[in-house]
Amino acid sequence: MKWLIVFLGIVSNTSASVLVKMAMMPPRKFPSLDDSIRSVICNWPFWLGLGLYGMAFLLYAAALARLPLNIAHPILTSGAISAVSLCSLLIFREPFHWTTITGILLVVVGMAMITIHVT
Repeated sequence: MKWLIVFLGIVSNTSASVLVKMAMMPPRKFPSLDDSIRSVICNWPFWLGLGLYGMAFLLYAAALARLPLNIAHPILTSGAISAVSLCSLLIFREPFHWTTITGILLVVVGMAMITIHVT
């Protein structure tokens, strides 16, 4: 169950980041007081992303109740960073250099090393 919570936390955080990026792309933009109330309310990716960040925080807290901080935080953070990097390539076609691939592989190895003694 604890690893399901960690996985869902990573997915929630990653989805929130992707949605907020979508919310900032034309024709949408960051909600401001200068905008009409309709354009602010209708920016659904922004609001859904904000809600998913809240969900990610709740899942982070649930993971901390089941795992040590020195395990939960690096796994959730690095998992989200790796997943966001992959999503930026697949969804937004952003540049993806060999250094990014190497970094993701190192993160995966690091996460495995951190969790090797966790039951």
